[in-house]
Amino acid sequence: MDGSAKDTLSTRQQAIVPIAAFAAAGDMASLHAALNRGLDAGLTISDIKEILVQLYAYAGFPRSLNALGEFMKTLETRKQRGIEDLPGSRPGRAIPQGDALLAAGTANQTRLSGAAVSGPLFDFAPVANEYLRTHLFGDIFERDNLDWQSRELATLGMLSALPGVEAQLQAHMRISMNVGLTAEQLRELPRVLATHVDSAAARRADDALARHLASLQGGKPVRPDRLPVPCEFP
Repeated sequence: MDGSAKDTLSTRQQAIVPIAAFAAAGDMASLHAALNRGLDAGLTISDIKEILVQLYAYAGFPRSLNALGEFMKTLETRKQRGIEDLPGSRPGRAIPQGDALLAAGTANQTRLSGAAVSGPLFDFAPVANEYLRTHLFGDIFERDNLDWQSRELATLGMLSALPGVEAQLQAHMRISMNVGLTAEQLRELPRVLATHVDSAAARRADDALARHLASLQGGKPVRPDRLPVPCEFP
């Protein structure tokens, strides 16, 4: 990828953000329009399925299931109009099970965060981190038919749409940079949200990015294990 490409989000990447935001907010009418734009921008059926399934970890199963139902209706409407959307692909490898799933999820969580994740919250309720490692970072992040940058853009879109999760949103700005998204690309996120979602979501994203970039000033990034634990995951 050349330097100029790293400064911008592709049309496909931009299309992920409003889909994730409207799904998290439960705005089905706006989600319908965003789904059409995303498919027209080159997102495959499997890309969007992965985003809407991942939504459960951030906004709960009801929002995830409702969004998947809306996606089914959108695809049927497009099919009736004679539009054949790209199916995409299934995961290229088997998802581990049992102890192997926990090990894979722990490795994914550590890689995304940049350090092993621990802290008082997970000492208090260790099963919460076990669920994160097995369900989110194992079952979901082991599915390689959607790349991690796309998954993080989806997460940023979801969290930007939800009031009260600003700490997690800031943490995922850091994680997004850990998986290769640049500060220049992330600066586009508030603009995409302002154009296609709403000003409140854009403001939350802008504030979270500013706080994260400020934490990096002077070459002193905030270590994951020094952040307040609720900032970490999901």
